[in-house]
Amino acid sequence: MRNFFQKKYIIPVVASAFLFVGVSFKDDYFEIAKQLEIFTTLFKELNKNYVDETTPAELMNNAIKGMLASLDPYTVYFNEQEVIKFKINNTGEYTGIGALITRKDDKLIIKEPYKNFPADKAGLKAGDEIIQIGDTPLADFKDDASQLLKGSKNTRIDIKYIRQGKTNSTVIVLDEVEIKSVPYFAKIDDKTGYIVLDHFNRKASSETKEALEQLKRDGAERIVLDLRGNPGGLLNEAVNICNLFVPKNEIIVTTKSKIEKHNNTYKTSKDPIDTTIPLVILVNGRSASASEIVSGALQDLDRAVVLGSRSFGKGLVQRPVELTYGTQLKVTISRYYTPSGRCIQALDYAHKDKNGVAIRTEAKNYNAFKTRKGRTVYDGGGIQPDIEMEETKTSPIANALLKNDGIFNYATYYYYKNPNLGTKIPAITDTDYADFKQFLKSQKITFDTETEVALKNTLATAKKEKLDESIAVEYQQLLTSLQKSENALLDKNQKEIKGLLLDEIIKRYQYQEGLYNYYIKNNPEIKKAVSILNTTAEYNSILKI
Repeated sequence: MRNFFQKKYIIPVVASAFLFVGVSFKDDYFEIAKQLEIFTTLFKELNKNYVDETTPAELMNNAIKGMLASLDPYTVYFNEQEVIKFKINNTGEYTGIGALITRKDDKLIIKEPYKNFPADKAGLKAGDEIIQIGDTPLADFKDDASQLLKGSKNTRIDIKYIRQGKTNSTVIVLDEVEIKSVPYFAKIDDKTGYIVLDHFNRKASSETKEALEQLKRDGAERIVLDLRGNPGGLLNEAVNICNLFVPKNEIIVTTKSKIEKHNNTYKTSKDPIDTTIPLVILVNGRSASASEIVSGALQDLDRAVVLGSRSFGKGLVQRPVELTYGTQLKVTISRYYTPSGRCIQALDYAHKDKNGVAIRTEAKNYNAFKTRKGRTVYDGGGIQPDIEMEETKTSPIANALLKNDGIFNYATYYYYKNPNLGTKIPAITDTDYADFKQFLKSQKITFDTETEVALKNTLATAKKEKLDESIAVEYQQLLTSLQKSENALLDKNQKEIKGLLLDEIIKRYQYQEGLYNYYIKNNPEIKKAVSILNTTAEYNSILKI
């Protein structure tokens, strides 16, 4: 620390600092106690006097979530059922049906059944709509319906579901389900290994280590580590994964907080597997948190070439705090910084616009930092790849199609229209794409782009103010023009959307494994990664080796 003060000034300054902290703490304590007393009194009187019957648990749940909504989206409250889910995500193990599901209206939609797990064995497929679990119709069950699919191993659960308009029945036999952090690894060619890391649970580093060691035994002399779409997870696992490629006692990440005990420096603590094997890391806009620690740290240490598009930009660290009655608070406790000193947090949740949306750090405000070998890198907006590729970016119209299930629903339609493709990789032709656009129209699938949502909200407000009749003609003209523009965007982004359609369709026939088998031969980002790894001069030039 720089010595700005002479010795005679140090004691008064430190003493005043402690005094300030002490006074601040007492003031905060009084204010917290005061507000708790107000809230307790209000909650009691509300439940006692309100005209209709109230549900205290529901009121409290809503009150807590409303309070936390004013902070960042990662500080969240979990009730007892949600705590179980949270622990499953961190351990990767649970007893259940082995499928990705989502709720829509009065149905549970099977988004992806995992190969050879209970849902798959029961014959359920992506697109199936579960309408009844046991004796409980989902139309009558407003709570978290996925809880009805939990139980001990070998529990038999009767299911009713709709497939292509027809109601069917099946029985799911619950079994232990392990969610792998590394769902796939293989050799791309004779010398290049490929590892997919999906998330950072407690087995992430051990699974990555096993994959790396196996690939090396099989002759791999360079590695592509795919972190695209990885939302993150446990910080320690990110450090351990970096440790596979860098020596012991290397600083990987530093956390800084207003609370001293949360200020930590995380170093590698084990002997590495390989500190020289050439490495390319793939990231995109959905690579977040622990993914950004791994890619950012190895970029700062000039240990890997990062390729793709700018990552999500989550530089905040959370920890779970156990509360009473089995509940839990996951609270943001600090920011993390990569070895060069970067905090890559993109959104400033302490400063929000008039609509309550966190302000994004503008590129002109990014700060420059230096990697170990002197390359310039930036903070403030995720990890910027060394090699940026347009193919990894998702256009607004494609995002809308993913969000509103336009691509997912068409893949379901395509699968039942072409039931016998098996392991054959389909080609999405221009005729198929025209069929896709017609499908969107026939199913009345709206794009719900930001512009379209804003326009519909304007009409809703106009109806409340009884102005809708006077602007009806203009509104319809705007909506028609917008829809024409969206249709033009479908054509403009045809190559990207065809790729997303093909990804979803391949999974219908060949599960995730089939998609990755397709990727290692056809994906442009992987091809570019292999090209860089095959050209030693280019790889060394990027990293200034």
